Amino acid sequence: MGVFTFVCRSSGDEWNAKQLSGDLEASAGSTYELQRKLVQAALSTDSSGGVSSSFSIITPSSAVFQVIIGGGGGGGFIGGGAAAGAAPAGGALAAEAAPAEEKKEEKEESDEDMGFSLFD
Repeated sequence: MGVFTFVCRSSGDEWNAKQLSGDLEASAGSTYELQRKLVQAALSTDSSGGVSSSFSIITPSSAVFQVIIGGGGGGGFIGGGAAAGAAPAGGALAAEAAPAEEKKEEKEESDEDMGFSLFD
């Protein structure tokens, strides 16, 4: 499993990104194009499985982009990029938490409980 974190900055009409701890870099005219280039750059380094990504705008001219390759089946991020990097095997955390929750059944009120009827 590979986790690639990029710091993205906008200068004028161009977005630039540099890997937080690594040598990968890219630049593009839009955040969409930048994300596509960064995913391709990450895949050229590690192509061991499915790809998940998260793009978070921090200020109008800066953002953080994270690409996760591999890691168990492409489950969605839980709680944003930082929590997703720590989550075991994609959606496994959500699958473990679901049985612990108990569903409370609500009782439906009937006309008899109200003390009056439509035909009184």
